[in-house]
Amino acid sequence: MELTQSVVEMQTISTTMTGETILRATDIEHSYGLLTVLEGVSVSVDSGTVTALVGPNGSGKTTLIRALAGLHEPSEGTIAYEGSETIRRRGYLPQRPAFRPGQSVLDALTFYASLVGETERDAMATLERVGLEDAADREVSALSGGMTRLVGIAQATLGDPPVIILDEPASGLDPEMSLHIFDVLSTLAERGTAILLSSHDLALVEETADKVLILDDGTIVRRGPPDEMADDIGVGSLLETFKSSISGEPGTVLVREETV
Repeated sequence: MELTQSVVEMQTISTTMTGETILRATDIEHSYGLLTVLEGVSVSVDSGTVTALVGPNGSGKTTLIRALAGLHEPSEGTIAYEGSETIRRRGYLPQRPAFRPGQSVLDALTFYASLVGETERDAMATLERVGLEDAADREVSALSGGMTRLVGIAQATLGDPPVIILDEPASGLDPEMSLHIFDVLSTLAERGTAILLSSHDLALVEETADKVLILDDGTIVRRGPPDEMADDIGVGSLLETFKSSISGEPGTVLVREETV
């Protein structure tokens, strides 16, 4: 699937300079009762870049993503927004976006647009950003999984937030739709938005991300541009870097013990 002309020629949606830190987390720890999920995690998310969070199942990715999106407070540590003041500081796409049944795509986005002081025209522009303008009149409940994710990305960009946070935006999608979604995110970053995403698709992450954070057992064990991380340990790909960095066997789910 090719990006539409409107996506390629999208106007700049951020006034910050590329590389300026928009969101900073310092020494984040998070526990659920006696179960510690994150320990001493520090992250910076910069404008005009794509930062990818990867890790085994159970490593704490979604907990960290939700904390950075402002959906819950960490048990310890700080999360500071350092971007420009806008109506909406952060856009967020959950792993399974949901919309009210019976609404058209445009109606759903127009509702969310009204919450941030925008109009139906702005809602339509967001659909053009993601290449989904032809589906404006379709019911959201009739969309495929990939198209629903694209509507979710469009919703996350309403109000032009300087940072957009996405939890597994291409999970379960076919290769063509996954590639399209990552292309859309790359285009947003090129226009100044700070993108933070979690993903299991290491090939697309390697191709797209400016910086990768490898999370294992609640801590970041390696970080940096994917090619530099691979060079540092003498391997040829992000997949090999990932395998060399995690403590468990790839494909297993980490089950943590409760602390006493």
